[in-house]
Parts: sequence; C-alpha cells; structure tokens
Amino acid sequence: MNRFDYLSPRNLAEALQMLSVRPEAIPLAGGTDILVQMKERSRHIEALLSLKRVPELHQYSLNGTLTLGSALTVGQIAAKQEIQRDYTALAIGSGLIGSVQIRNMATLGGNLCNAAPSADTAPPLLVLGAEVVIASHQGERVVPLETFFLEPGRTILQPTELVKEIVLSKSHTRTGSFYIRHTPRAGMDIAVVGVAAAITLNTNEIILNARLALGAAAPVPMRAVQAEALLPGHRLTDELLREVGKTASQEAEPIDDLRASAEYRRHLVNILTQRALRGAMAKAKSNQGYQE
Repeated sequence: MNRFDYLSPRNLAEALQMLSVRPEAIPLAGGTDILVQMKERSRHIEALLSLKRVPELHQYSLNGTLTLGSALTVGQIAAKQEIQRDYTALAIGSGLIGSVQIRNMATLGGNLCNAAPSADTAPPLLVLGAEVVIASHQGERVVPLETFFLEPGRTILQPTELVKEIVLSKSHTRTGSFYIRHTPRAGMDIAVVGVAAAITLNTNEIILNARLALGAAAPVPMRAVQAEALLPGHRLTDELLREVGKTASQEAEPIDDLRASAEYRRHLVNILTQRALRGAMAKAKSNQGYQE
C-alpha cells in the first residue's frame, strides 16, 4: 500500500473546507471498497478524508419524509422496523449486501458513490423516488437519484462535493415496495441482475402508480419507464405481469461478461420483474404507510 495523507474532520463544515483545499482527497466512510482497492494497489490514493467523526452524515429522521445520512451503515438501515415496513425494498437491498460484518461497516452513501451497476440499494432507492443532497463549501444542491449515476464507477459528484444525505418522500397508504436479485451464491455475492418495484393501489386494488428499477442490467442502475407505464389503471394479472416483464427485459441494456451473458440477463430481468411486482403488490395490500 502506498503512503497517503489522512484527514479527519470533526464536522461537515470542516470536511468541506478540507475537501476544497485537497480536492484529490477520497472520502472514506466504511472503507469496504476503497481500502481493498488500496491494498490490491488497483487504485492510487494521495489522501483520504475520513467521515467517521462528521455527525451531520450520521443523522436519521422520519418526520413525514425519511432522511438518511450518507454515513449510516446499510446494517443500521436494514434493521430499522419502520424502513422494513414502509420502505421494504430498501430494507431488503441493504440487508443483502455482503456479510454481517460488511453491513456493519458499509455505508449507504458509499454504496451509491461507488456507482457499481449492481449496487443493491440503488434500484430500491430509484423506485422510492430518492433525492440526493450534495454539499460543498459553496452550498448544497438536491438532485434526483436518477441523474446521479453517469457510468460505472462515476457519478455527478465534483471533486469538492460530498453526499450529505438521501431523502425519500413519505410512504403512503396502500403503497408497497420489494427488491429481488439473482446471485450464483446465496450470500456474499453481487447481483447478476436485481429488480425493485413499488406500487400504490386504490381501494379497489387498481394500480394508481408504479415504478420499476433494474440493477446490473445496464451501465448504471436504471428505471424501466416503458414497463412501469403499462401498470397504472390496471389490476396486476398474470397476463399483465408477463407483458411488463417482457417490456422491462427489452428496455435493459445488459452486457456479456464472465458472470452472465446479456441474453441470460434479459431473461432474469423478465422473471425478476414479475416477482418484484408480486412482492410489491403483497406489501401494498397490507401496508398502511407511515402515520404522522
């Protein structure tokens, strides 16, 4: 491992000031990705900016909207009962990352900023309409998560910016979400394909709104907008599920690699889309939403 500088700010203002002076510094939260890269010498780092002592990045609040500090661990998120109940897809995705030990270190912000197409929190957050609060020494800006990813390993973040928090809107009555993925192994693996779905029903179980998102099926996590557009105004029948699954598989932009062929990934998108929608429907029927 090469020598590097270690910066340890005590609050967000100090962190942003340090980053403005040392824009080459890489933010360090859980370190489950960057430290491995450094040890394997696959990435040269001149400076690390530790976020462990920055309290603003560890905040959690549920007051109408759900606000998640970027340095919250995925283990903390997966364990929250209100997230399991009202933001189910995110709880599932967070709980699938790595091992227990990794989940106790890996952060939500890190999982997003790593910009892996297979990130397990990205599709759930996409269907839940997440917004990303980005901070720099010049101020803050808020962007939809859909615009955050540019390509594998690259986001819209500028060198002097940090992800401060992720914000999700209030969970409404008769809304449910679900996430499902396929991996060669049951655990400690990354998704070959992952699909998240969110559905809102009316009192007659007609779909009012639906969102679908795919992971590891394109260069970046993506919404399947053509497929989800088929759902509003209808009941979730087997025939509709097949049509939506097929459309989602056609929207996907998978590649051939060592883990799966593009053709197999399209097949998985079709099947997992149908299963994710069934899971979201089941949650929507039972979920009464967050009560203020």
